[in-house]
Amino acid sequence: MHHKTFVSHLECSRTGERVPAGRLQNLSPQGAPLLVRYHLQRAARDLSREAVEQGVRSLWRYAPLLPLRDPAHAVTLGEGMTPLLSTPRLGRRLGCDRLYVKDESANPTGTFKARGMAVAVSMACELGVRKLAAPSAGNAASALAAYAARAGLEAHLFMPRDAPRANSIECEAMGARVTMVDGLISDCGRIVAERQQAEGWFDVSTLKEPYRIEGKKTMGIELAEQLGWRLPDAILYPTGGGVGLIGMWKAFAELEELGWIGPKRPKMIAVQAAGSAPIVRAWNAGERESEYWDAAATVASGLRVPKALGDFLVLDALRESSGTAVAVDDQDTLDAGHLLARSEGIFVAPEGASCVAAVGRLLRDGFLESNEEVLIYNTGTGLKYLEAWETRFEPKVTARERLGGLIVPR
Repeated sequence: MHHKTFVSHLECSRTGERVPAGRLQNLSPQGAPLLVRYHLQRAARDLSREAVEQGVRSLWRYAPLLPLRDPAHAVTLGEGMTPLLSTPRLGRRLGCDRLYVKDESANPTGTFKARGMAVAVSMACELGVRKLAAPSAGNAASALAAYAARAGLEAHLFMPRDAPRANSIECEAMGARVTMVDGLISDCGRIVAERQQAEGWFDVSTLKEPYRIEGKKTMGIELAEQLGWRLPDAILYPTGGGVGLIGMWKAFAELEELGWIGPKRPKMIAVQAAGSAPIVRAWNAGERESEYWDAAATVASGLRVPKALGDFLVLDALRESSGTAVAVDDQDTLDAGHLLARSEGIFVAPEGASCVAAVGRLLRDGFLESNEEVLIYNTGTGLKYLEAWETRFEPKVTARERLGGLIVPR
């Protein structure tokens, strides 16, 4: 991988204040997420879509539009270039003529989190970090454990005790220090914040450093490339922290400034769980930010985020794109995931399944038209959520049929 970066500076997402790139940063001086900015006019003279299309088969084909200065520091497991799948059988069931799934489960560790952690850990290596820490509902922990192991760094992970068991086993197998916490991801984040200085950890929590979002934005660049440098009519994105949606919206602006796409944008649709829907509530109330969601609960653990640090950026993208926000209850999510699996052979995470349910509702409500090109992001494999799917598919048996532990399906 050979490249030069076009990074200009970091920018406070609230005030626009500039912060120098090339040094360790968490939040801006105002406590807001920092965004990486690039010399895009200079990049437009030096880069071309055709050159990108000849690049490596990973997200590092977009390296000139990423913050890493020295390619020797890239930490990679082959992330990116995930399938864009037409789903006509599912589309017919829902009433959508052109329905697609971008299947992020093909990434290392089985989820989209690999994209953000690949770039964040690469930047940590470049900037001299040796110990990384993060709270996680599960999948971000797995990805951080994998890339930290790949780079020879320490990973300190804090997960809710009821996070999917697959994630904690995976993290332990890769040598991470795992702490299970009685509480939500917000409680895990509080522990990281309280201990990071004393422990010498660098906090790579969602949006508390500038580089995970850069890895996530490659979902948007990659989508544009796979569609021949155009964008669909609508994108449905399962939204917990919302970094992927923010990153894609950022990517689209950068691509237009490069001259690689036109001004058309998809309707950006944030999908949340009914039991944890702070962004939907804020959207419906016309608010700029969300309020903390008490007692957040859902089978889609990645959506159980009671207050997203970048909620205002998500809401901005929804407004600017004439999009919307939708909350889906758990039973509808599991039913929709089953419909997708039996229609198309794609076994998705509940987070991705929630978007299938949302498509059906938005078509019925008339927000989406049957002839529009609609894209669902599936953020992970269903194999990491067997506890959740088990509630949908567990055998129906009576006590009498459990003789001696033998279960006879009815």
